[in-house]
Amino acid sequence: MCPGVVAFAGSGPGDPDLLTLKVLKALREADVILFDRLVSAEIMALAHDGAILEDVGKEGFGPSMAQEDICARLVHHAQRGRKVLRLKSGDPTIFGRLDEELTACEAAGVDAQILPGITAASAAVAAIGQSLTQRGRNSSVRFLTGHDMKGFADHDWAQLARSGEVAAVYMGKKSARFVQGRLLMHGADRDMAVTVVENASRADQRVLTTTLETLPADLAAAAFAGPALTFLGLAPRVAVAAAHDKIQMELA
Repeated sequence: MCPGVVAFAGSGPGDPDLLTLKVLKALREADVILFDRLVSAEIMALAHDGAILEDVGKEGFGPSMAQEDICARLVHHAQRGRKVLRLKSGDPTIFGRLDEELTACEAAGVDAQILPGITAASAAVAAIGQSLTQRGRNSSVRFLTGHDMKGFADHDWAQLARSGEVAAVYMGKKSARFVQGRLLMHGADRDMAVTVVENASRADQRVLTTTLETLPADLAAAAFAGPALTFLGLAPRVAVAAAHDKIQMELA
C-alpha cells in the first residue's frame, strides 16, 4: 500500500468563518483527524461523517497525551495509506510542537505539508480594534509563550519593559504574576497597559482591560476558563471595545 500523507493545519482561533479554504477542504477530505483540545466543536463538525477522530489534546500543567504517542499515531495512520489531518488551534507554526511531528514524519518517510491558519494574536488584536505594530510606537512585536517545557518561560525582560514595546503572550494565565514580577524588576511602568482576550473570535469572547500592576489580581477575579491571549503594551481602542462584551474590574 502506498503511504498516506499528513497535513499539519491551523484551525484558527475558533470561529469557523476564519478557516482558510485549504483547511476547510482538508477537513472534508481527511480519513483521520488528530485534533487539539482548543479546536472548537463548530470546526470539528465540518469533518465528513466517515472520518476517524482522535483527541490528542494537551493542556499546560494539565492532562496531556505524550508527544511521542501523537507522533506515533500520525505515522501509524499515514503508513496505512490514509489522508491524515493534524489539526491544531491557531497557526501550526506558532507554539504548536510542529517540529517534533514533522521530524517523526520525515524519519518514517511520510510526506507532509503545512496549511497555515490565523493565529490567536491576530484575532485578539482585531477584537480590541488595535494593530500589532504602529509607526512611531513599535517597529517589532514579540510572540511569547507563558511557559515552556521547564516551567515559566524566560525572555528578554529588559527589552520588553521599555516604553512602547508590544508583546502577545500565549498561554499566559498561569504565568501572569511571574511576567509581572520580571517586568517590574527590569523597570517597566506599573501603569503599562495590559489586555487579556479570552476565547478570541468566539461567541463567548471576553476582554479584560487592566495594567501591569493589577494584572494578577484582575485576572484571578475574572476567572477566565477558556484560552486567553495577553497583550503587553496594548489597550482596546475605545470605539471598538464598546462593541464587545468586556470585563471591567473596579479597584476597591
